[in-house]
Amino acid sequence: MRVLPSGVQTRIQQVFCGFDEVTQATQGDAVTLTLVDEVDASRGDVLVAAEQPPEVADQFEARLLWMHEHAMTPGRQYLMKLATKEVTATVTDIKYREDVNTGAHLAAKSLSLNEMACVNLSTHAPVVFEPYATNRVLGSFILVDKQSFETVGAGMLDFALRRASNIHWQALEVNKQTRAAQKLQRPRCIWLTGLSGSGKSTLANLLEKRLHAQGVHTYLLDGDNVRHGLNRDLGFTEADRVENIRRVAEVARLMVDAGLVVLVSFISPFKSERAMARSLFDAGEFTEVFVDTPLAECEMRDVKGLYAKARRGELKNFTGIDSPYEAPDAAEVHLLTQDRTAQACVDELMQGIHMAGER
Repeated sequence: MRVLPSGVQTRIQQVFCGFDEVTQATQGDAVTLTLVDEVDASRGDVLVAAEQPPEVADQFEARLLWMHEHAMTPGRQYLMKLATKEVTATVTDIKYREDVNTGAHLAAKSLSLNEMACVNLSTHAPVVFEPYATNRVLGSFILVDKQSFETVGAGMLDFALRRASNIHWQALEVNKQTRAAQKLQRPRCIWLTGLSGSGKSTLANLLEKRLHAQGVHTYLLDGDNVRHGLNRDLGFTEADRVENIRRVAEVARLMVDAGLVVLVSFISPFKSERAMARSLFDAGEFTEVFVDTPLAECEMRDVKGLYAKARRGELKNFTGIDSPYEAPDAAEVHLLTQDRTAQACVDELMQGIHMAGER
């Protein structure tokens, strides 16, 4: 027999049903197996016949039924439950939405309540599966919201995408630790979030100047600047905002891997995307900074005139006006900026991120 997804081969030594050793068991029996070899097998792993194993993959085409009032947005992370396996999953693309009345294939950028679509699905770890048409247990799944733990979708796996088996991680000898050691610093991501006009860019710029003066190797990713290049194709719908943060989080991860201290200054209005960004980094590498400025104060500043346009209805999907901002529940640093100077806020920020004296 074979243990998947690791692929280790072994043999069953004994089968226990309760406290009694048995020679066979049937579907529905609760059994304990002992193996001939010491094998690392945990919840979600599958024991299969060695000569006819199911597939193992991390990218799939699937049919998905959306079951929540809040629309499904590609790029957002969910918890996927398949049989006894739980893994983080992301819908990377909606290939088409199905009209339930006519069966027609319709273009879609998101899925609303009770809508069904053919999607591409990516999991953060390989899972053992068989197509739903072959095996309903290993071919069906549900998606759970990571914040509320509500079931938001259910689906059926059709097949693994070819690229799932064509792409492999390349081991490199120069790694994050050696790059950081060369720079004599601890790489990390400092993520500033807050409303437009809250002071994120000003504080990030002053913080980088302070760190640069100390000899820290840094880079600042600013929301407006990134939209001039990497994210110039994205708008401000919820789907585009999700993709905006996904791309920036991946770039920040690469910069931390390069040994840098990277500062990210983005509104990043949704908790789920900030949680996604955090999940890309090792423990202690991600510091969330909530630049907490009241909406009224942000509107008074309004140096770009954006709030005025949003109030007049000339600017749609503007955070704080007609698009929500989900404030952090437990940011590592909570900066109350009203009636305080920028320099005083940076002093507190320096203390909060524990950069002083790290070199």
